[in-house]
Amino acid sequence: MDSIPEIDQRFGSQNRNSSADRHQKPPVNMSSSSSSSTPSSRYENQKRRDWNTFGQYLNNHNPPLTLSRCSGAHVLEFLRYLDQFGKTKVHSPMCPFYGHPNPPAPCPCPLRQAWGSLDALIGRLRAAFEENGGKPEVNPFGARAVRLYLREVRDMQSKARGISYEKKKRKHRHLRPPSPPPRRNIPAISPPGASR
Repeated sequence: MDSIPEIDQRFGSQNRNSSADRHQKPPVNMSSSSSSSTPSSRYENQKRRDWNTFGQYLNNHNPPLTLSRCSGAHVLEFLRYLDQFGKTKVHSPMCPFYGHPNPPAPCPCPLRQAWGSLDALIGRLRAAFEENGGKPEVNPFGARAVRLYLREVRDMQSKARGISYEKKKRKHRHLRPPSPPPRRNIPAISPPGASR
């Protein structure tokens, strides 16, 4: 799975400098939402890192943005920015390996963020936004434009990589209809006065 890089102050490169640079205070910190006595889950840790990375992105935006002014368009800009750090080969329609899941040779097609990684990232950021006091109805990560972009990326990558992203059908547990109660041989009771 692709990871989301930390962004340095120049807004265009991965942060590989000193540990002091990596530990700058982001505009919104999620650490207050989790208890200090309970260890965080892997999901919660990743959500916090993603939230802090998005906060850095907002700080480094030109002009700097506040979370309250962030829209779906800014989220799309962030997702497109992240594509440069992707590790998934997405073939162009002109590539001879377009539509092949396992190409036999290398090609010059670009590396991108995988659709599944972007989808999971948006899910975590959507949850983090609401956990940090954002209202669900103004959540930029749930904007229609973001949902359409993710669908477009999924369809494009599905065709380019020859991989189906159709939802897996759930296996329904076939429940047998309740069987009728067992028949017992009970002699029929005749009304009084009837002969047998």
